[in-house]
Amino acid sequence: MESIGQSTGVLRQRIKQAALLWAEGFREACCLHRVVLYCFRSRQLMIRTGQCFLLNGFIFLGSIFILKSVIVPMLLWILPDQCPPISSQEPCSFGGILKFYSFLRLGLIQLFYLLWFYPLYVFSFILSSIWYNDIAKYGFFSIGKYGQPAISEPSRQKELSSSQNTSNLDRPTDLGGVLIGISEQVYSVLLLSFFFLQVYVTGFIPYVGKALNFLLLSWMYAYYCFEYKWNLSGLSLDKRLDLFECNWAFFAGFGNPCVLATVFFSPLVSYGVMAILYPLFVLTATGSDADNVIASPRSKWRGAGLGRLPLFFAANYLSMQVLSLIPMEPREKLQENKSL
Repeated sequence: MESIGQSTGVLRQRIKQAALLWAEGFREACCLHRVVLYCFRSRQLMIRTGQCFLLNGFIFLGSIFILKSVIVPMLLWILPDQCPPISSQEPCSFGGILKFYSFLRLGLIQLFYLLWFYPLYVFSFILSSIWYNDIAKYGFFSIGKYGQPAISEPSRQKELSSSQNTSNLDRPTDLGGVLIGISEQVYSVLLLSFFFLQVYVTGFIPYVGKALNFLLLSWMYAYYCFEYKWNLSGLSLDKRLDLFECNWAFFAGFGNPCVLATVFFSPLVSYGVMAILYPLFVLTATGSDADNVIASPRSKWRGAGLGRLPLFFAANYLSMQVLSLIPMEPREKLQENKSL
């Protein structure tokens, strides 16, 4: 009985710590007021953020609003789907014409999607991906190192490039070193691609699929938001995964607002909303002092660590199976680097 009581106490402490970490992550994601401060510090950041709002908010979402509020009602007026009101009780004699109108109206709407929305979606996706990287970079420069006041961007760029050059000295410069670098990049792409596939597949699981999909999608968005900061700070891939899996409750809380903003809309509208909000969450992640935020609850609940949750286990297994096709020596060195 005593051991059961101790186990119950430890479980309660871990639940409390998980809830506290989740709340801290949720709060960090909602600190959108930081974006205003960062934009005042960097004119380039303000321009890139404004471009994201213009493209994804004004043009993309505005086009959807015009389609549903103007074009569709106009088509319904030109090509009605109901017989005109008549005083007699005779059945409508325009049934065949109304079916043709309905078919023609649906075809025109689909043509509008084909010629405007889908090309605009691809254009927005490609251009926004480039802008997100710039937004994270300018935000990282404006914040400054270790919470110090932001330093000038050219000097920060020189500092960053010199640190990157110093880290590159530790890597082999021969063909094997090049293959190792390529393998690491391929591994990162494969890992996130398989994890995205895992998120997609869980949505089809009966009963619990939607909840699992929401949770995994929250982790995926949180990882993407912090990945920009980790890239700029030079954090290795294995350390990123270790930090993420050991503090899964915090990152689940951080990713929840990202997903909540999209679950109530259609897929196209959800993309437009997410494309507007995503750079804001990237900036909040860049300005978040995650290490100190995570360490604070741990100091309150000593001896009740949450433990590591292998979120990327399946994605890692599939990625390593694909990487087994590359030359043996670089693959072994990659596995040794992951195990460090």
